[in-house]
Amino acid sequence: MTTDTHNQTLPPAGLLRRLAAFVYDILLLAAILFIAAFVALPFNAGEAIDPGNPWYQTYLFILSFLFYAWFWTRGGQTLGMRAWRLRVESMDGGPINLGQSLLRFMAGMATMMTGGLAMLWMVFDKEKRTLHDRFSDSRVVMLPKVKK
Repeated sequence: MTTDTHNQTLPPAGLLRRLAAFVYDILLLAAILFIAAFVALPFNAGEAIDPGNPWYQTYLFILSFLFYAWFWTRGGQTLGMRAWRLRVESMDGGPINLGQSLLRFMAGMATMMTGGLAMLWMVFDKEKRTLHDRFSDSRVVMLPKVKK
């Protein structure tokens, strides 16, 4: 468990809440990648770029990583995570660094390649951490509701 600035114990995030935040983030990332594809068109004489082009795949891969890394290293919340009151953090409760973001992203890609099956690890994990949490030495916690 972790603590926030008020020394309040924060519970680990559940599977359904994490998946909901992921759906939000994928929609936003899809919009960003759509714009990125449009930006790349002039570099291919205005023609559609072959999706199998390794330079194009690398470009989109790097943009995807930067999307997540920027949010994760600056407050620990993507927009989807913010909407669902989740935060990714180091095991000491602080923000994750760029190296942890890379490990988390790469392990998350492997999770995607398994159709999300690797997420089920958290069902059996006593700390409710996924494999990408474990690989990156991080965790996702649920933040309390903000009192108005």
